[in-house]
Amino acid sequence: LQAGALVVQPRPVALDEIVAAALLHLPNADATQVDVPDDLPLVQADPGLLERVIANLVTNALTASPSDRTVLIRGFATGQQLQLRIVDHGPGIPAADRDRMFVPFQNRDDHTAEAGLGLGLAIAHGFTRAMNGTLTPSDTPGGGLTVTITLPPAP
Repeated sequence: LQAGALVVQPRPVALDEIVAAALLHLPNADATQVDVPDDLPLVQADPGLLERVIANLVTNALTASPSDRTVLIRGFATGQQLQLRIVDHGPGIPAADRDRMFVPFQNRDDHTAEAGLGLGLAIAHGFTRAMNGTLTPSDTPGGGLTVTITLPPAP
């Protein structure tokens, strides 16, 4: 990503299909609730990269959420953009720490080996930017973190 060697092959894709593909191989995917209408306009994105972005974000949300709470994946059109929100009910991330959450090798909890390398959000952020999209973290009402993927519509 940093070397600019990533090949992006954008094309019109359906968000509901990419979400389904992203969840297909995730353990605990049954702890998600999907609300992505199949009649949304198509987005202009690289399907493989978008699938990886969604899988990374959902994996993080599932890890952060209590086992008795589902992760919501909600898609909708807003103005000239399409958005996909990954909503968890975990501890959230303080607003002051959100700038560094997309930096490589950063973890919320750097005290355990189970936290991983801290590349998932950095990769998701880089892939999304490469597709002319954005990732925006915000508070989930009632507690938790919502990450919104915003993508351009297909021409």
